[in-house]
Amino acid sequence: MSGAFTHARARIAMLIIAAVAGPLGHAASDEPAQQAPEQPRELPPTAQSSAQIDLTGYWVSVVTEDWRYRMITAPRGDIGSVPASDEARKRAKEWDLAKDVRDGQQCKAFGAAGIMRRPGRLHITWADDKTLRLDFDAGTQTRLLHFTGLPDQMGFTGGETPVQLRRFEAPADTAPTLQGFSAAAWKKYFDGRGFAGMSAGGGLAVPRAGQGGALMVITTRLLPGYLQSNGVPYSEDTVLTEYLNRITLPHDEAWLVVTSIVEDPQSLYEPYITSTHFKREADGAKWHATPCAIPAPLVEP
Repeated sequence: MSGAFTHARARIAMLIIAAVAGPLGHAASDEPAQQAPEQPRELPPTAQSSAQIDLTGYWVSVVTEDWRYRMITAPRGDIGSVPASDEARKRAKEWDLAKDVRDGQQCKAFGAAGIMRRPGRLHITWADDKTLRLDFDAGTQTRLLHFTGLPDQMGFTGGETPVQLRRFEAPADTAPTLQGFSAAAWKKYFDGRGFAGMSAGGGLAVPRAGQGGALMVITTRLLPGYLQSNGVPYSEDTVLTEYLNRITLPHDEAWLVVTSIVEDPQSLYEPYITSTHFKREADGAKWHATPCAIPAPLVEP
C-alpha cells in the first residue's frame, strides 16, 4: 500500500470522527444543547431617567429687580430695559388694556416669552418620561417641554450646528399658541478637566442622572404677546431660548435660575436677555391658581 493511499485513508478516518463527535471532541447526543440564559435587555435612557438636575417641585418667584415692571403695571409706553424696535415702541404707546379685555386677549402677557417674569408660583412635574410640565398659578398657564432628541445627542453644550439644532424644531403641522412649542435637551458644561460631556473614547457621553448641568429649551410657534404687562410686544416670529439651572445654597436651600434670551426681528433690535429667580417650596400649600388679569397702570405718562 502506497504512503499516499495510507495518508488519504487517515484523513478520511479523521473526518468521520469529527462528524460523529460533538464540540470539543464529545460524542454526539440526542439531547438538545443547553443555551445560556438570556440577559435582560437594558432599556435606553429616557429624558427623565437621565435628568442632569432635579427641577421638579414647587417654586416661588423672587423679585429683586425690575420690580416696577413685574409687580405692578408700568405706565403705558414705558419699555424699561427692553431693546424695543421703533415699531414696538409705537405699539407699546398705543396699548389699550380695556380693548384687550374686550377682545379676549387678556392673557397676552402670560405667553411663553413673558410668563417667567410674572410674579407667582411654578409647579414642575414629569407629564411622561420625555415631557416636562410647567404649571403657573399666574394666569393658570401650562407649558410642556418636549425632549425631541435622542438621549445620546443631549450631552452637547454650545456651538450646535444646524443639523444638531433640528431636534429643536417644531413639527411642521404645529399651530401657533400662547405657549408655543418648546423643545428641550439636557446640557453639560466644561469643568476644570475639560468637556464634562465627553466619553472616555472622545465621543459625546450619554448624560447620567444627577451629574449636574442645565436644561436648554427653545420655544417657537408663538402667538403674539407681551414681554411686559404694559403691552410691550413680541411677534409670532419670536424665538425664545432658555437655560434652567438649579443651585443649592447652605442648609439645602434650592434655587432655580432661568436665563431667557428673546429674539424677535420685528419687535427687538437685539436679543432681550433676563435672569429670573425662583426659590423652592416644601409643598403646594401656598399654590393659588388665578385667571389672567392685569391691573390698570397706576400712573399714565
